[in-house]
Amino acid sequence: MMTPYPALDTLTGSPPGIRGAVPSDTHQPAGGPEPGPRILLVDDHEVVRVGLRALLSTVPGFTVVGEADSVASAIQAARRWRPDVVAMDVRLLDGSGVEACREIRSEFPETRVIMLTSFADEEAVFASILAGASGYLLKQARGQALIDAVEAVWRGGSLLDPAVTRQVLERVRRLGDREVDEELSRLSEQERKILPLIAEGKTNREIAAALYLSDRTVKSYVSNILTKLNLSRRAEAAAFITRHGGR
Repeated sequence: MMTPYPALDTLTGSPPGIRGAVPSDTHQPAGGPEPGPRILLVDDHEVVRVGLRALLSTVPGFTVVGEADSVASAIQAARRWRPDVVAMDVRLLDGSGVEACREIRSEFPETRVIMLTSFADEEAVFASILAGASGYLLKQARGQALIDAVEAVWRGGSLLDPAVTRQVLERVRRLGDREVDEELSRLSEQERKILPLIAEGKTNREIAAALYLSDRTVKSYVSNILTKLNLSRRAEAAAFITRHGGR
């Protein structure tokens, strides 16, 4: 029988202080288990990061490659270590973990992000999904739930409730059914189809496959959309959708 792990928000520890992105001292022993996910921990409370590291380090194959406590350091750490999975607190020192998730997923589509929070918040769930998160987990969950979540998203799965996902996508795609405002009126019909797909975190290749277009054509459309909406990068498309997607 598997020993149950404590709840995430009860885990504690006391190694040296950690600030921003720091390297991991975890190494895979020779002849050890098959390599598993490389994990980045992002939380503005050191005691939480210490507890999560202690928990995840007990799992054969799991490697915690680094830690961060803010939006800026999370993005920097993702660039440095290219983790497979990021466990991200919704609220960080300098802003929202959702913002960090959006930036990381935009720059590294293969990196999976699990959002962690102390309480259920429907708007935060919606924003997390729009930002490209693969899951949303309460800190009150048992430690085994996080271990299972990391394993699941690393293998390409999702922790999202299908009903919640449908609601979010319905909200996103409502852009195509409702009267467009002045900003959206700048976009062509094809561009309005592509905008929600950008916000969902899809790559140019995935959008091309969905709309039966070439990669080059999609790249051109994406560039036009960003220019017309005064967006500097595609990660901002999700924020635009949130503002204009309706309720």
